[in-house]
Amino acid sequence: MPIQSAYEILEKSLIYLDGKPVGTAAACDELAVAANYHECFVRDFVPSALVFLMSDRSDIVRNFLQVVMQLSGQQHVMKGHKRSKALMPASFHVVEEDGKERVVGDFGDRAIGRVTPVDSAMWWMILLRAYVVTTNDWEFIETKEVQRCITNILELYTAERFESSPTLLVPDAAFMIDRRMAVYGFPLEIQTLYFGMLRTAKELLIKTPANQEVIDNLGVLADTLRDHIRSYYWLDRKRLNEMHRYHSEEFGFDVANVLNVYPESIPDWIYNWLDSRCGYMVGNVGPGRIDFRFFAQGNLLSILFGITTPTGAQSIMNLYLRHWDVLIGEMPLKLVYPALTGEKWRFSTGSDPKNVSWSYHNGGNWPVLIWMFVAAAVRTGRVELAEEALKKMGDRIKEDNWPEYYDGENGGLIGRRANFFQVWSVAGLIVAHEIMENPVSRELFDKITFGETLKH
Repeated sequence: MPIQSAYEILEKSLIYLDGKPVGTAAACDELAVAANYHECFVRDFVPSALVFLMSDRSDIVRNFLQVVMQLSGQQHVMKGHKRSKALMPASFHVVEEDGKERVVGDFGDRAIGRVTPVDSAMWWMILLRAYVVTTNDWEFIETKEVQRCITNILELYTAERFESSPTLLVPDAAFMIDRRMAVYGFPLEIQTLYFGMLRTAKELLIKTPANQEVIDNLGVLADTLRDHIRSYYWLDRKRLNEMHRYHSEEFGFDVANVLNVYPESIPDWIYNWLDSRCGYMVGNVGPGRIDFRFFAQGNLLSILFGITTPTGAQSIMNLYLRHWDVLIGEMPLKLVYPALTGEKWRFSTGSDPKNVSWSYHNGGNWPVLIWMFVAAAVRTGRVELAEEALKKMGDRIKEDNWPEYYDGENGGLIGRRANFFQVWSVAGLIVAHEIMENPVSRELFDKITFGETLKH
């Protein structure tokens, strides 16, 4: 296992501000890196942050949290609109002007499609909890700046809109899948992060009389969201049988087909996908629509954050075992299954050449997901699956120069347009290795992922 090489790349990736490390670049390949991959992406930094927290370098994480917090609310605003104080950038970089360094954030202004990131603030909040779990630095958490930031985020993300469900409505390309991929609506990944953010805020808000009602309501919101996901996103053979026999155009409060999903919309591949031991959370749910695709990050986070039931968590791991050749493949792990193909690909992605079938977001294999898979396997007592996945990764990822993603139905080819020396691929492997080999790191990670409620 190339752990030493991974640490060296991680160290090389550090970004500094006034001599202090504040993040890690997305990739370290000096020869050919996408224009903004020398910047620090909020979501990309999460596995790097976990490595630093596990190796007694929490100061880097605190520096990162401060920088991103100070950038929040600096986005450009269209005429007639008000600036949200809580919106956090997708990425940032350090520039030097007149001998002084300053940080510049990207709120989607320079991104493909110009889409604002929805997940940045949620990852920031979850990472804030991870920091205090590790350091017990409540003095930092209780500063006016941090508490105001938490409050601003909650005001933005819990605002009452027109939805009739507790889930969060987001556009295409607003999170890890940052290009058009037919994920508009209520994608699972965002709902799991939203749940994690609500639980985090409930624990980190100072318990004052003014905050108590907010704190109590956060608990209600989180429980309602969890129950909704369990009810509407969960799919197993029993649920599939119910859907196969759905009556549609039903009215009233007691109908079974609440979302008016037509049985004819169930894709053919799903019928042989599940056996009696398997289940998973579908990718997206909305009126008259279910996206049956399997999205790895949302399912794995649902295990780590306690959204699934213990039985459900085992069913997801059973699904991995049943479809090991495609969900793990030659290089763990498949991001989305199955890929969009043919006319469906043309209409759903806008004929995106980077998201061709079995590549990038459209069915590519992403090494960074190894840390979530190993953690979920250990959490569910399926250590043998974690060991086998790490064995699959082996030394090959180093020999391939740490690609961002792999192509092919089984993930056997280096991504055609993948960047090399991708830092979250590096950090993901280190975190997975720490969870497997270091009992102290495993215990810390368990606390970080809501293994226990914070007490202060």
